[in-house]
Amino acid sequence: MSMAGNLRKVTSLGGVGGLRKVARLARRRPRVDLSHPARSPLGSSVVNCVTYREGVRIPERGDLVDTVERVRKSREGFVWLGLHEPTDQEFAGIAELFDLHPLAVEDAIEAHQRPKLERYGETLFAVFKTVCYVEHEELTATSEVVNTGEIMVFVGADFVITVRHGRHGSLGPLREELESDPGQLAKGPSAVLHALADHVVDDFLTVTDAVQADIDQVETDVFSETGARADPGRIYQLKRELLELKRAVVPLSRPLEDLATRPIRAVDPEIQAYFRDVSDHLLRAKEQIAAFDELLNSILQAHLAQVTVAQNEDMRKITAWAAIVAVPTMVCGVYGMNFDHMPELHWRYGYGMVIGVISVACLALYRGFRRSGWL
Repeated sequence: MSMAGNLRKVTSLGGVGGLRKVARLARRRPRVDLSHPARSPLGSSVVNCVTYREGVRIPERGDLVDTVERVRKSREGFVWLGLHEPTDQEFAGIAELFDLHPLAVEDAIEAHQRPKLERYGETLFAVFKTVCYVEHEELTATSEVVNTGEIMVFVGADFVITVRHGRHGSLGPLREELESDPGQLAKGPSAVLHALADHVVDDFLTVTDAVQADIDQVETDVFSETGARADPGRIYQLKRELLELKRAVVPLSRPLEDLATRPIRAVDPEIQAYFRDVSDHLLRAKEQIAAFDELLNSILQAHLAQVTVAQNEDMRKITAWAAIVAVPTMVCGVYGMNFDHMPELHWRYGYGMVIGVISVACLALYRGFRRSGWL
């Protein structure tokens, strides 16, 4: 029987006895190291499965059922299971083993959720939007500036399950950072939840700083001498990308407030103070994004005003030159009517006189328009 099939029997077999029976079924086939994603019986979506006791990583061999059974029997430590974009089949056995709510499981598999915090019995389910800045040599009207992903977290008394969606947001460095501080990690699964929230919010601040550099560049271009010729598509593109960032940052305020202020059984009381610090950092990111939005609106309005002024200047120049050209056009039109009896038509100096009158009139109009700033 497959590992997923063994996991699906957990609920029906019931309790620790059920886990032991599943473990005996698993012993009939060779052991597979679950930390090796390519060989995992749950599929390549399993990134890592680690047990921590008193904040220290415990070497584990065997399948997931045996690992969970040992932790629950000793009532010490917890299991951290990391997955990346699992399928229904890959997650089914895990959901039954840890008694995860079907609605939370559906959200974790399908992704595209807004940041939120929900409680299902003794299990806490949190959704975080991850963001990263997309490097580019030059900002254009089609440049991708912000790339988003998601991290779903299941937190129980003796387990943490992280489900990551997207091409970025690897949790390997975060795991190493936590393991370097056993005292913090010894506080249990809620310490991992705090570290994840802090990691996500720090990325928000990093991205907002990078976006500010793009906004500063656009602002410089718009207020330069050739600002009227700047591409307004870059401003709209920044506003679209800023909207993606806002969707990740703003909805997270309420979940962090709940984690920092409301008593939650799955969260260690000592960890709540740390969540207040994360909430303060999130507030800073929100304020920056709101300021960026207002600044981009001002830049766009300034650019439109510059375009309007440039168009008015062009229209004045066109009008002035049209007035100057109208003088020779009118005179030549009159003398082009081919009448026999016209003033000075047969005079020897008539041609020169007409050319002189046209020149003087055009010169007078040109100087007048120059003085008034039309030319």
